Amino acid sequence: MPAPIALGIIGFGIMGERLLRAALDHASEHVTVTGVWDPAQSAGARLAAIASAVPMLDGAAAVIEACECLYVAAPPAAHIPLAEQALAAGRAVFLEKPLATDLAAARAFVARFGDARVAVNFPMASSPAVAQLTAWRAGMNAQSLEIEVGFATWPRGWQRDAAGWLAHRAEGGFTREVVSHFLFLTRRQLGPLALIDAAAEYPPGDGSETLIRARLTAGGVPVTLSGGVGTTDKDDHNTWTLDHAIRLRDWSFAERRGADGAWRQAEDAVPNERLRPLVLRGQLAGVATMTRGEAHPLATLREALEVQEIVEAILAR
Repeated sequence: MPAPIALGIIGFGIMGERLLRAALDHASEHVTVTGVWDPAQSAGARLAAIASAVPMLDGAAAVIEACECLYVAAPPAAHIPLAEQALAAGRAVFLEKPLATDLAAARAFVARFGDARVAVNFPMASSPAVAQLTAWRAGMNAQSLEIEVGFATWPRGWQRDAAGWLAHRAEGGFTREVVSHFLFLTRRQLGPLALIDAAAEYPPGDGSETLIRARLTAGGVPVTLSGGVGTTDKDDHNTWTLDHAIRLRDWSFAERRGADGAWRQAEDAVPNERLRPLVLRGQLAGVATMTRGEAHPLATLREALEVQEIVEAILAR
C-alpha cells in the first residue's frame, strides 16, 4: 500500500475537528495530518487536547508548506484564496463547500482549475447508505423526486460557535450548508440540474433564509424541494424520496417501501453519528488517491459549481 499522504488543515471548527479525528482514528493508512492552523485562540488548546502530536502552525503558508494536500475548512469567503495559494505551491486541495458565495469567482476558479487535483467535501460520495440506494435504484425508471429538510433552529444546536457566519445571509443559511448535499446526491443519481422556479423567505435584517420552495429537474426527472426553520422539533430532519419507493432519511437511513406501504430500513442501517466515521474514512481514502493523481469518487469542482449555481439561484428568488 502507498504511504499515507501528508494532509494539512486550515480551519479547526466543527468540520476541521471531525476530519482530524477521522484521520487519526479511522484513516491513518490513507493520510497523516502534518499541521493545522486556525486564527481562533481556543483552537490551539482544543487541538492539543485531541492530538498533542499534531502541531498548530503559525499561518496558512506554514500549513501549505508542510502538506501534500490542503483541507480547507474555513468560512466560505476564504475557500478560493486558500485553494489558489495551495495550488500555486503544487499541492492538491480538498475544499469544503460552497466554493464561494460569489458565483463569478467560483466560475472563474473552476474554469482555471477544473482539471487540477481539487475535490469538494460532499460526504454522500462515500456513504454506504447512498450505495444501498444506488443498488435499489438499479432497474428503476425514475419519475419523481421529493427533497425535504427541516430544522428546529438555525444554526443547529451543535453549530452555535459558528453562528457568526452561519446565521447570516452573506455566507450562511441551510440551503448552502445542507440542501447542497441533497442537490449533489440528486445530480449523482439522476443527472444535470435545472431550476424551474423557486422562492425564499428571510427575516428582517441580514439573517439567513427561514423557508425555501423550489421546483427543478435532474436528468429530466421532476424534483420538488422544500425546507424551513421551525418546522420540526429535531435539530435536523431530512428526506430524499425517489418515486415514493426508496428514500434516504436523516442522512444515514436507506429505506424502501414495502407492499404494505410501510418504510423499512436496510438491515445494516445505523444513525448518522455511527455512520459518519465510515463515510469520512471513505472520503479520506479518496483524498489520498486524488492527491496521487488517480481516479477517485469525490465531488469534482464542476459538480460543486453546478450545485452552487442552483443554490444561489434559489436564494436570489
